[in-house]
Amino acid sequence: MKRDDVVFLPALVQDYIRALERKQIAELTILEYASDLRLFFYYMAQRRRALPPGLGWDEIDLQPIANLDFIRSISTEDAEDFISHCRNVRGNGANTLNRRYVAVRRFFRYLTVQKRLLESNPLDSLDGLKLAKTLPVYLPLEDCMLLLNTVEQDLSNPFRERDYCILVLFLNCGLRLSELCNLNLADIASNNTVRVRGKGSKDRTVYLNAACLAALERYLRTRPQDGLRHEDRDALFISRNKRRINPRSVELMLTKYLQLCGLDNRGYSIHKLRHTAATLMYQNDVDVLQLKEILGHENLSTTQIYTHVLNKQLQAAVAQNPLANVRTEQGED
Repeated sequence: MKRDDVVFLPALVQDYIRALERKQIAELTILEYASDLRLFFYYMAQRRRALPPGLGWDEIDLQPIANLDFIRSISTEDAEDFISHCRNVRGNGANTLNRRYVAVRRFFRYLTVQKRLLESNPLDSLDGLKLAKTLPVYLPLEDCMLLLNTVEQDLSNPFRERDYCILVLFLNCGLRLSELCNLNLADIASNNTVRVRGKGSKDRTVYLNAACLAALERYLRTRPQDGLRHEDRDALFISRNKRRINPRSVELMLTKYLQLCGLDNRGYSIHKLRHTAATLMYQNDVDVLQLKEILGHENLSTTQIYTHVLNKQLQAAVAQNPLANVRTEQGED
């Protein structure tokens, strides 16, 4: 969902979006919640037969439909049916389902507790979703080296040093995509650290290792200096159009190199590079509390998934012992 599309949301949802902005919630999170609420009210309007024909959920102007009386008519059963629709009809996975559930429930809590427009929250009795825990996908070390070597050897790419630097930072520092795109020249400090603006506009300091420093030094020698817009002059990574690089450009760059090195069928993505950095650090004795600070996780439970990755690997290693399937029979005396 684009920021401009917020105007097509119900007025009370727009109020809620502004409340989230005042709390300095990350822009991406706000847009995801806005999209979830738009889909929710579109589904509710379908159930109430209140939609004009021929318009999709991302095309309809919901303002004249989802007024306060409409919202007051929504029940716990409606919300349960919406989650079921997302799971069974839209094919949403566990993480998307959970986000949609949280977005709708928090919106109704906002109307009940903060705005006091509802006497009671109809979603308070909505059972929480039980999500299956999945281990993060990450690149093994040999795939990391193959990816980096492929970029380094692509001499026809005029942005080779930039692209190589971006991937090195992802794989060594575990940055989120938005965090990397928002980096400024001023964020690189003389003590070999970088200031990263994480979720909720919370800053953290990440130390740069030798590979990051070398990649940055090579890239900065090629970084464009002229023709930049005023608002982009301090951006660390510059696009071919001489603007701050955007997330989509970074995703397309990774897709290109995954295809070139034959790794495009492994389910790898930008976020998997973050998982890779975290997994490799944990495998090499980085304490889970230190890893939490490096990744900018708010809760330790989020970081602890990487301990499960290592546990699974240890279990697999034991299973590969050539004696793993030996059957010991105890004879009778």
